[in-house]
Amino acid sequence: MQSPGIILTLVAFVLMLGPLVFFHELGHYFAGRWFGIKADAFSIGFGPEIAGWTDKRGTRWKLSVLPLGGYVRFAGDMSPAGLTDPAWLALPPEERARTFQSKKVWQRAIVVLAGPVTNFLLAVLILTGFALAYGVSTTTTQVGSVEQGTMAASIGLQPGDRITAIGGRPVDTFDELRMYVVIRAGQPVRVDYDRGGRHLSADGVIGTARQTDKFGNAQDIGVLGVHPGEVRFARVGVLEAPIVAIGQVGDLIRMTGETLGQLLIGERSVKDMSGIVSMAKVSGEQLSLGWIDFVSLIAFISINLGFINLLPVPMLDGGHLLFYAIEAVRRRPVTPQIQEWAFRGGLAVILALFLVVTFNDLGKVGLWQHLKGLIG
Repeated sequence: MQSPGIILTLVAFVLMLGPLVFFHELGHYFAGRWFGIKADAFSIGFGPEIAGWTDKRGTRWKLSVLPLGGYVRFAGDMSPAGLTDPAWLALPPEERARTFQSKKVWQRAIVVLAGPVTNFLLAVLILTGFALAYGVSTTTTQVGSVEQGTMAASIGLQPGDRITAIGGRPVDTFDELRMYVVIRAGQPVRVDYDRGGRHLSADGVIGTARQTDKFGNAQDIGVLGVHPGEVRFARVGVLEAPIVAIGQVGDLIRMTGETLGQLLIGERSVKDMSGIVSMAKVSGEQLSLGWIDFVSLIAFISINLGFINLLPVPMLDGGHLLFYAIEAVRRRPVTPQIQEWAFRGGLAVILALFLVVTFNDLGKVGLWQHLKGLIG
């Protein structure tokens, strides 16, 4: 079992999280500037300032002690809950017009939405580069071989069959098939396939396989038990590559949403959830494998960061968007008291989630097993 070491892990974590947070907040910042909103502060990290400077627009750009996130603080949006500072009413009209809360609800929504969208755009940019450099997989779903003792064998799939749909979802490439199966270990599913022009279907249960990488990370994944025939890649042009990348980002967003849904309905254990510790560990491992693997991880984490921030949880961007949607329907903002209580509830949910994933992470790195050995 290999280990990249603590130094490389910390360096990789900073190289991954820092730019992702920066681009996320930069999306908020530029959208705010577009609507003429003054930014009082742009911070990478939370807590006391380590270093920074103030630009000619009066924005304080700073690096803070805890590099686990960041924020843009707009004029007129002074509290952590996003509530209006009462002092803004006393501002001269020209200054008040540059505050966040003076803007129309759709403008505020765009400013909030710009952060997650920037994360998605960053992933599109990375995947566009990969598509141009390496092409895209066009391997079809035609079965090349079938593993004995697997679901594919049990339902009678044969070499030469072409899988057309799984679980009611049409699939054209082997990558689409794999993405569906890998997160559904142990689930019943219907497979539609074509055999010599005949359209057939069969029901089975997706198998489970324990996958362990060179760093000792183990996880259970779903397996169908089929292998493709000829593996194919196709070159793409400059105009086609972004379209391919957008499709790939869409597939990963859907996969993330489906995985979250499995957690919510109990089909997936909360032990599968990971947090900051695992993110740092994986970033070090991927950087040790090379820049291609590391940049691929950045694209994946950027998609997840954008997706998570869109969840309708107060304190996250999605929570603000929910309030703006209510405001648009009611034609007046939600009361400050409701916003404050929602913020406290959102904070409690996030802290609880942080404790759960940190507990999981420490177990994955062997801390609990180590402590058990010491006690025993």
